[in-house]
Amino acid sequence: MAEFGAHLTSTGGDNQPSIFEVLAQENLMSSLRPAVKYACRILAEKKPDKLGWLYAYCDETYTVLDFIIQSYYLKTYSASFAENFYGMKRESVEKVKAKIAINLPKQKQYLSVLYLVIVPYVKMKFDQLFEKLRQQVADGFHSSKTLMSRLCRLFVCVYPYVHMTWEGTMLTYQLMYMFGKQPWHTPFIQLAGVQLKNLTEEDLNNQNSEGTSSHVQPTSWIQWLMYVANKLLGGVAISLSTGLSVGVFFLQFLEWWYASDRSTMASVTSLPIPDPPQKIDDSSISSKSNVCPLCNKVRTNDTALSVSGFVFCYVCIYKFVKQHNCCPITSYPARTEHLVKLYSAGS
Repeated sequence: MAEFGAHLTSTGGDNQPSIFEVLAQENLMSSLRPAVKYACRILAEKKPDKLGWLYAYCDETYTVLDFIIQSYYLKTYSASFAENFYGMKRESVEKVKAKIAINLPKQKQYLSVLYLVIVPYVKMKFDQLFEKLRQQVADGFHSSKTLMSRLCRLFVCVYPYVHMTWEGTMLTYQLMYMFGKQPWHTPFIQLAGVQLKNLTEEDLNNQNSEGTSSHVQPTSWIQWLMYVANKLLGGVAISLSTGLSVGVFFLQFLEWWYASDRSTMASVTSLPIPDPPQKIDDSSISSKSNVCPLCNKVRTNDTALSVSGFVFCYVCIYKFVKQHNCCPITSYPARTEHLVKLYSAGS
């Protein structure tokens, strides 16, 4: 595996990984989340009544699995899963200065888990919330003067600058790391009080000897429970890490394999156009083409209902379909997924 050979060709000074190795291990973890989400979607489609929640809470499921894996690897190898995969380890800043051989302290492990698992999850949820609120504000759902609406508009205005500061800080740290100005490639590594180092042959020998060494047998029933719990958690973490290492490539292969089949499937637009309704009560429909049939005002944010073809204001038709699940003109069954926004040529 990569951890047994990638670091042997490193040219960085003071046993420090190169910027390419650091970015490679970060990209590995970013590619695992879509693979897990894809697996959850497949399972949910197979048994929606029993496993539908798995896709609905896919982010939380991934976070729990990630927490187990990262905690195990930090405790066992003093590195995250991706860092160990690419032959790296985390060393405490105190250890680097004193040059003493100690494992990663508990406090550093907890801080590392916080910045590896919890912070990315919170950031992702804020990103999703911003995209949701931005769309709602653009559609006029938060135009009132209530406190909640004001907070939503304020969040939509402020969060892009927060995101820009986040990304700018990350880029600055990576550039300074690349030019050797500092030993941290992200601020979270610095906040955790650790530095990334390449694994040495001595580290590999120590890991192998620890894996084959005999453990002290527990004497009391409490020690037995702790012993069994640690063994179970260790086994789950090893199984998850191995499964993720192989599964990410397997799922990518399956997605490529079925890509040609999906491309040949008939799309919605290839279906025949349905016959018009036999009778439509058009007494409430204005003869003007730019008037919404629901509010009888000039349309804003034109949106077509694909099941019938009529065009409404987005807010009007969204609320109606959400409440009645049908077209207000033809009474055809409809859902919010059938709404199609229309854009003019100049927009």
